[in-house]
Amino acid sequence: MLIDPVYSQLILPLVIAIFLAINMGGSGTAPSFSAAYGANLIPRSLIPGLFGIMVFAGAIVAGKNVAYTLGRGIVPAENMTIILTSIILMSVALSLLLANLLGVPQSTSQSTVFALAGTANYFGVLQTEKLFTEIIPVWFVLPLISFFLTYLAGRFIYKPMKKRSSFEFETLKKHPGLQALVLISSLYVAFSIGANNVANASGPIASMVLNELDLGDNQKNFNLVMTLSVLVIAPAFGIGSSLLGNKVVRSTGKEIIEFGPLSATVIAMITATLLLSVSITKGIPASLVQLNTGAILGIGCAKTSWKEIFMKSTVQKFWVIWIIAPVLSFLLSIGLTWLADQAGLL
Repeated sequence: MLIDPVYSQLILPLVIAIFLAINMGGSGTAPSFSAAYGANLIPRSLIPGLFGIMVFAGAIVAGKNVAYTLGRGIVPAENMTIILTSIILMSVALSLLLANLLGVPQSTSQSTVFALAGTANYFGVLQTEKLFTEIIPVWFVLPLISFFLTYLAGRFIYKPMKKRSSFEFETLKKHPGLQALVLISSLYVAFSIGANNVANASGPIASMVLNELDLGDNQKNFNLVMTLSVLVIAPAFGIGSSLLGNKVVRSTGKEIIEFGPLSATVIAMITATLLLSVSITKGIPASLVQLNTGAILGIGCAKTSWKEIFMKSTVQKFWVIWIIAPVLSFLLSIGLTWLADQAGLL
């Protein structure tokens, strides 16, 4: 039986989306399970599976609004062809791969938005309303909120509790309630990642499929195709966790500041709640790794001095990569779109 050429062509962007999801899984493992693993609450072999399950659940339950934003809120749905979708996803995947190889947790959402903007800008169809009034302002405000919430928690919750009792990884077995809280917070973070980050791949894929198969431009069809794409894409997060997660865990959890299970749980609960809230209420693609890093900086400043934390070389490297990766994604998107246009593929 011969396969319809259109269906066979859909394989390429799906493969790229899976490659992107593998990279996102590597980047998202650190804020999810580093505390639970450091406290010996979960064996290393179980982390990829649990991470993948919770990411899938988050995408199905709470990921539709972000997928809709990335699928049709920046680039018009009719422009999401097979070639352009492949270019967008490949630009994001390459920029994120660079960040993972450097051991720096990077915002896939920002790289995705910049890749979409690059292609849309090339054709003069960039939809700027949501981008400039909601998405970009949230990128600046949310990490600051994360920083100050965890700074206040460190000053007024962590330090007083620390004086009364010891909450270190080696003594965590004396506190079964805290053990359960650390594990629950890890699962909660993975769920929030699913609610936001899976859409970086499933949103463009869903719009592309509706466009190429002429299935109709409506919310119901979009949600159905997005759900089917999640079934393919979400499991790759677990694969990425297994292959690429270790180096990013070390960068986030060890090189900035040593933090115990109590502060790690505060960080996880605050950042996951912030990410989940903007996913559900606004459908805004945001960065958990930047929220998480901002929160770690907040805890660090509460424990030591602001100057000591912000002068660390790892922190300075984060700023540089956070600027370079989205810009690289934007330039790759424009460059690859130009090449495809010159080659007559568009």
